[in-house]
Amino acid sequence: MTVENATARADLAATDDIGWAVRLLAATPTHEHRDPELLRRWARAADAYGAALAPVECTARIVESEGGLARGLLARYTSRPATVELYTDTIALAERVVDARGWRDWYPPGSVRAAALAHEAVHVHLHHGPARAALKRALGHSALRLGRLRVPGHVAGAEEVAAHAYARTVCGLGRSPLLLTAAVAAEADGAPTPPPTRDARREN
Repeated sequence: MTVENATARADLAATDDIGWAVRLLAATPTHEHRDPELLRRWARAADAYGAALAPVECTARIVESEGGLARGLLARYTSRPATVELYTDTIALAERVVDARGWRDWYPPGSVRAAALAHEAVHVHLHHGPARAALKRALGHSALRLGRLRVPGHVAGAEEVAAHAYARTVCGLGRSPLLLTAAVAAEADGAPTPPPTRDARREN
């Protein structure tokens, strides 16, 4: 789970979950000149796919360490050997950001770690099974067309969007972890993290 570099705004929560997913895709290499509406369509498809996934067990080894703030990460999955590394310093900062912004209704105590683990569990799931091909089909992007033959194409960043949506759903979060990672990035960069407006909280 990456802590995305995001410019601090007066109210990060004013951007909805799909909006943050579009931003993630737009900031991903190969998408610099994509049509914003196409990115939004992909974001919606990846979000829906992740939210609909049945719960998956994390089969990778789980380790905890510090150093996530320096790397800009809450957690990461590596495949050789299959390991999920949770960064306790970034998770602790995320919990402080939740309290400072008044977002505890969205991210209950302990949910940051749980969401990070759930997010990486989806990466494990997509890496080792047929789910990655299913995600490609859900996105509807074609790498090649020859008559009726269509080869589903890879959409960089879509797996991240799906993993965030899955974590939001299985952990019962009020908002996507994407919002929280943006706030953590702003805090790590030394920017203030003012609480969300009442209107923003009511809308979500």
